[in-house]
Amino acid sequence: MKGVAMTERLRVLFLCTGNSARSQMGEALLRQLSHGQIDVLSAGSEPKPEIHSLARRALRDLFGLEMAGQYPKPLDSFLGQHLDYVISVCDRADKSCPIFPGDTERIHWSFEDPAAVEGTEEEKLRAFERTAKDLMGRIRIWMALPSVSSRIGGAPVGHAV
Repeated sequence: MKGVAMTERLRVLFLCTGNSARSQMGEALLRQLSHGQIDVLSAGSEPKPEIHSLARRALRDLFGLEMAGQYPKPLDSFLGQHLDYVISVCDRADKSCPIFPGDTERIHWSFEDPAAVEGTEEEKLRAFERTAKDLMGRIRIWMALPSVSSRIGGAPVGHAV
């Protein structure tokens, strides 16, 4: 990336509307998969008061991950900061995503909101688990891209979780 020393840590922001499920799961998964080699953040254009309990449960059940220290944050708190990548994980947030300074690369991964699924508690949990698995797959592919893997020392992406 222009103007950024290649030894600097990557800074990645996951963005969705409520910052209570998809972006929070993305943050936790990328942090784990990168073995902490990437500064990972998440935010919402309209953040909820707290992370959805089923998002926490899905990551704990599937991958043994806790979201300790994570909480919904407003997108405004990151405006003006240097970010290498902004990954929007919902269509609504993608449409309202502001321009970030520098060479920030925007990526959009469209995921349905698991919190919008209606049905039994088990059906709702399955929707969160499906989203978590899909995020894991997308993140692994993204991390394998030469432009990303070269910045994180080629960390193996298949054995982190």
